[in-house]
Amino acid sequence: MANLKSLAKDTAIYGLSSIVARFINYLLVPIQTKCFNAYGGQYGIVTNVYAYVSLLIILLIYGMETAFFRFMSKEGEDPQRVYATSMRMVATTSLVFACVVSLFIRPLASAMGYADHPEYVWVMFITVAIDAFVAIPMAYLRYKHRPVKFASIQIFNIALSILLNVLYLMVFPALRFNPFGIYDANFTLEVVWVFYINLICTVVKLLLLWKELGGIRFGFDRGACKRMLTYAWPLLVMGLAGQLNQAASQILFPYLYTGSEADARVQLGIYGGCIKIAMIMVMIVQAFRYAYEPFVFGKNGDKDNKETYAQSMKFFIIFTLLAFLVVMAYMDLLRYLVGESYWEGLKVVPIVMAAEIMFGIFFNLSFWYKLTDRTIWGAWFSGIGAVVLIAIDVVFIPRFSYMACAWAGFGAYGVSMVLSYFFGQKYYPIQYPLKDIAIYVLFAAFIFFWIMVTNRHFSTVPALLINTAWVVCYVIFIVRRDLPLKSLPYIGKYFK
Repeated sequence: MANLKSLAKDTAIYGLSSIVARFINYLLVPIQTKCFNAYGGQYGIVTNVYAYVSLLIILLIYGMETAFFRFMSKEGEDPQRVYATSMRMVATTSLVFACVVSLFIRPLASAMGYADHPEYVWVMFITVAIDAFVAIPMAYLRYKHRPVKFASIQIFNIALSILLNVLYLMVFPALRFNPFGIYDANFTLEVVWVFYINLICTVVKLLLLWKELGGIRFGFDRGACKRMLTYAWPLLVMGLAGQLNQAASQILFPYLYTGSEADARVQLGIYGGCIKIAMIMVMIVQAFRYAYEPFVFGKNGDKDNKETYAQSMKFFIIFTLLAFLVVMAYMDLLRYLVGESYWEGLKVVPIVMAAEIMFGIFFNLSFWYKLTDRTIWGAWFSGIGAVVLIAIDVVFIPRFSYMACAWAGFGAYGVSMVLSYFFGQKYYPIQYPLKDIAIYVLFAAFIFFWIMVTNRHFSTVPALLINTAWVVCYVIFIVRRDLPLKSLPYIGKYFK
């Protein structure tokens, strides 16, 4: 229990920073979706370009973040040289990538459908090159258990992004102020400046890590480099395949959609705007991951590690289901996070959130092959999931538009999760409390059904009241079954 409390504490700090950062970042969604109307297609450009970026960040980190944690705590390795070697490797590949992009920017932009605007591609690809390098010193903060600095940098970075977006999208046009000639005579909003703002924020983030960057002076260990690459390359394949499950649909959509190019951007923009609401689940999974990865590698030698992993899985599922129910219960309020012209796409939210829960379970399960150095299995599972996703996209996007994208992610994560569980039980068996987990899933599904019925048949205020009662029922169920109040710190003393 002490180990779980330690994990919960770190998850809370990382989670709070992620929640605050994501909440601040959510402010961009109503701002951008209102300034860039769905039917203008500009938000579709943002969705499409960011999908490429999400794949490139995996490619440019190439599994070194996880390899860093593995080798920093591995017997016989010098942590300082491992850190310096990791930074030098990622810095070199990021610099080479930036040079290649600069040399071949026009054919790259043309292949992506932006021949008339190569600046879209150049700005975001240079940004992602810097971001990849920054990932290693940020991982170092997690290794050193410095969540406060980690959280502060994350929150400041996003707050800066919000400030610059508000100035560009709202304040400057209202004041008719045109710094550096960023607007034309009619103060037309250009989507490229959203990308420039990202570049500025990434550079600032790099500067805030100047102390951690000093670790690069500890030199380069060629042997450690080879060992880390051997360990990491399956993680690269796994990461790319896994990210394809999130990004492939947004990349493939303009090529598979049967309507015009302009309409494809409109539909993709609606999908991209609405899945932002589902990103609360991504935030929770990310917060858990930030704390869980160093926790697992640090606890690998403990005798009770498998029991702890099993309990961690159970409580992860319990609370992600709670988050799912909360979002569904308050959808009538959360829909205002996006512009009204995007509301027709809100039906994808429960599907995407359920898919993200399965991704989180898959991440929990993934440690059996990371701890046994069988990372190639992760590549296989994610690769099979990516094939499932692409197949569903290719077959169903022409007929069902962006709904096919949502179900493709659901199917892909489901397949990867199931495969990882069954093979994990063979090579690194863990007695997960499947009965308890099934009870929570079924009860959450029951409540979700009635929340959907309530949303359909009641107006906003009565629906919110009824849905709140359903969420409270789930919370009471958790407390009575697994979290009696008397066992909780601080609160427990009032219930003894």
